[in-house]
Amino acid sequence: MVDGSVSIGGCRINFVHGPAEELFQRAFRHEEFDIAELSLGTHLLTTARGKSYYIGVPAFVSRSFRHSAIYVRSDRGIDSAEALRGRRIGVPDFQQTAGVWVRGFLDDEHGVRTRDVHWFTGGLEQAGREVRMPLDLPEDISIVPISRTATLSNLLDVGDIDAIIAPKPPSCFGRNERVRRLFPDFREAEEAYFTKTRLFPPMHTIGIRRTLVEKHPWLPVNVFAAFVKAKEAAMTELSITDTLRITHPWINAEVERVKVLMGEDYWRYGVEENRHDLDALQRYARTDGLIKEDVPMDQLFAATTFDGFNF
Repeated sequence: MVDGSVSIGGCRINFVHGPAEELFQRAFRHEEFDIAELSLGTHLLTTARGKSYYIGVPAFVSRSFRHSAIYVRSDRGIDSAEALRGRRIGVPDFQQTAGVWVRGFLDDEHGVRTRDVHWFTGGLEQAGREVRMPLDLPEDISIVPISRTATLSNLLDVGDIDAIIAPKPPSCFGRNERVRRLFPDFREAEEAYFTKTRLFPPMHTIGIRRTLVEKHPWLPVNVFAAFVKAKEAAMTELSITDTLRITHPWINAEVERVKVLMGEDYWRYGVEENRHDLDALQRYARTDGLIKEDVPMDQLFAATTFDGFNF
């Protein structure tokens, strides 16, 4: 879409580029964009509160398994996921989608409950970072903001916390020999997790300003169609063999390996195609106290995108 090879019918687009976290803050706090990439966890939370500026389009442009996202001190006896009970664990934002998924699989697969852990929130590398949205959690969930002069990475580095859950490696990882991943062979763990659960966690979705959709009810379908076409183009490029588009000598073999494990359309778009994943995310968010009950899908995503179209 950025280079114009795929367009959104009826629209002229002015693209605003930036890091995901920055764009999320600007979208959720200030409603700066007409169409925006959104944190799926925060979209769920704001919609549940009836305070969402955006209606979603079920194009899940970012997905990721998150066994790789748990970093621990090697000198604390944390030799298994179960050993996280009672620990002091940092997370940049309790509502961050990656954290919701990690807490979910720790509960489901390892019996580590959200309430079994002492949580600390703050910037991974940025001191004074504020939460994206204020939280109203049950009293039995222990969450403490770190000092405005501290970072989670520094606290893990010096040993003031025992672990971090974050989609990016903390800067002390690879520098401090006492900081390691909980799952060093995370690909093996993630493949086993998918085989057992059939879950491929969606992280981000696309949102359209609700007031804009009220004026232009055709817009969600056109936006969804464009993202479907863009994904098809991206997947086709992965399969090109004469001149590789990705700097990976065996990218074609990698894609085939993933398809054998996860199916032909492993990076699937659409509500029904992802209902299993979305239901799991809602269940995890309820367990975390982020939402009180499931949010109907037609409140999260524009109902017109539920229909099957030959895009």
